[in-house]
Amino acid sequence: MKIVVTVKSVGKKKAYLTQKEWELLDEPTTLRELITAVVRKNVQDFNNKEVEVPLMNYLTKSDIEQQSVTGKVGFGAHYNESKADVTEAISAAIQAFEDGLYKVYVREEEMEKLDIPLQCQDGDVVAFIKLTMLAGRMW
Repeated sequence: MKIVVTVKSVGKKKAYLTQKEWELLDEPTTLRELITAVVRKNVQDFNNKEVEVPLMNYLTKSDIEQQSVTGKVGFGAHYNESKADVTEAISAAIQAFEDGLYKVYVREEEMEKLDIPLQCQDGDVVAFIKLTMLAGRMW
């Protein structure tokens, strides 16, 4: 089953939307299963990513310009080579949803409960919107 995942961070100054087509092994019947499948795929991709060590680090002018658009310019060094734990990642994602740190929309309809039956079809657009907490004080 293929779905299109849209990720949006509300707190970003620039409204970047990224869309990726995801291949799910099984058809999720609840939001909990959908989140679990997406997290499992992300962890698998992260753990399988090979770290390429260049002989000498350098950035070209175009690299700097391209990275400055996202707000971080760096060499892409990975200081922690440990692998992600799937069960911890799934648990954290479910807890973050329950705590209201992100919203999930399927076909532009907000999914509010984790265990209500979900009618997800091939080609559906699923949006994950990360909510950013604003800090400040009130007088």
